[in-house]
Amino acid sequence: MTSEMTSSQARLPAAAVVLAGGTGTRIGLDIPKQLLKIAGKTILEHTLDAFEFHPDIDEIVVVMAPGHLTAAELLIQRSGYRKVTRVLEGGADRVASTAKAITALSEASPRGEDRVVLFHDAVRPLLEPRIISDCIAALNTYHAVDVAIPSADTVIVVDDANVITGIPPRAQLRRGQTPQGFRLSVIRQAYEHALADPDFSTHPVTDDCGVVRRYLPETPIYVVPGSERNMKVTHPIDVFIADRIFQLTGQAGLPVVPPEEARARLAGRTLVVFGGSYGIGADVCAVAREFGARVFAFSRSQTGTHVENADDIQAALQQAYDATGRIDFVVNTAGELRTGNLADCDLATIEQAMRINYLAPVAIARAAVRYLAASQGHLLLYTSSSYTRGRAGYSLYSSAKAAVVNLTQALADEWSELGVKVNCVNPERTQTPMRLRAFGVEPPDTLLSSMSVALTSIDVLVSELTGQVIDVRRIDPTAGGARVFADAEPDAVVDKVPADI
Repeated sequence: MTSEMTSSQARLPAAAVVLAGGTGTRIGLDIPKQLLKIAGKTILEHTLDAFEFHPDIDEIVVVMAPGHLTAAELLIQRSGYRKVTRVLEGGADRVASTAKAITALSEASPRGEDRVVLFHDAVRPLLEPRIISDCIAALNTYHAVDVAIPSADTVIVVDDANVITGIPPRAQLRRGQTPQGFRLSVIRQAYEHALADPDFSTHPVTDDCGVVRRYLPETPIYVVPGSERNMKVTHPIDVFIADRIFQLTGQAGLPVVPPEEARARLAGRTLVVFGGSYGIGADVCAVAREFGARVFAFSRSQTGTHVENADDIQAALQQAYDATGRIDFVVNTAGELRTGNLADCDLATIEQAMRINYLAPVAIARAAVRYLAASQGHLLLYTSSSYTRGRAGYSLYSSAKAAVVNLTQALADEWSELGVKVNCVNPERTQTPMRLRAFGVEPPDTLLSSMSVALTSIDVLVSELTGQVIDVRRIDPTAGGARVFADAEPDAVVDKVPADI
């Protein structure tokens, strides 16, 4: 069998098979672990997102644990996954589930047409777009690919008495992950041989590459570099780790949304920004206007809107709704940074800081939810890099920002049934008027620009993320963080930003 593919051939259709047949017993659940929620969505939804929003995936097939087919179908319908073409009930084991998917894809393929198929564990929800792209690219040359990462640990071989019999060279060892990818014709042929072999059931293999290696040994299996993030949720501690990784997503982990699709998601939509006169808020407004959004900016200095006043919040939202008949995005960048030791703060100072930095986001969320539920919209809040560890002199600010993170995660869970997304942006130290007032002039190369934070904010608003904390760090200004903004006119946007930000 040749592994060559001429460059003149068109890209083969690509299907993803999400194997969701686990039962959750090892994690101590009475539901399949893929239906467990982390970071505002079920594990299955996070995994489906990776394929749904990847431009090279044409079709998704879900193979669900027996007895839970209806739950999976309702979840997929509610979330609006357009690429999912069928949900199959899984077999007694992974081999049986994979065989069902191969049969379904073969029956749906035109006679003689081959395609690329990626088989992925549903409980690997942190799959990165790069891995999917690399697998599909490798299948232009090879007919089978695996995904693996180097082993950081020494691996030993033991006998039945638990005595070491060998220590393989670590440099040649890899830890296998998924997806595993194949030409459909190849994996189908391998399974036909396997299922016809009477010894297969008594000497099974653990994955699909093992089936190809055993029954089609002449077929080379290329290894695509995986990622430490692409972990498998198997044990209780894995749930905690995956949840934390999702909550601490950086700009690089944001799903890639093509610029024209981003423009379509913003054009004609209504965006309300509290704290929209200066700094990050003003830049969010400027970028969103460039993409055709109808923007309403409210602030204490320019519109007399006090975010600590529930009536002002209600009036602002009502004004935007009366003007446009909808509200799709609500962003709160308003905040107050007071430094100093807690013992030196009077009660009025403490109460004011809490009202602006924590109670205001709560009030905005309460007032906005009915509008966002109607539009299946997005609430975006902001925290501070100090939220992960309180620091002397920042006790009021840091603790309030930590509370905002917790609020984000809780609301993402509460509002998931409404279709409302809630996320939080965590910028590194940023050059804003608020920071200038608190710390004076600082070296510019040590601070993020407010525009870079705004660009990431727009990336988040047009994504399907929910329940996550997105870190924004200083990076090369020519790379990352501006994917959505790539085809806009930066000079035109910057010109519209007030000069005193």
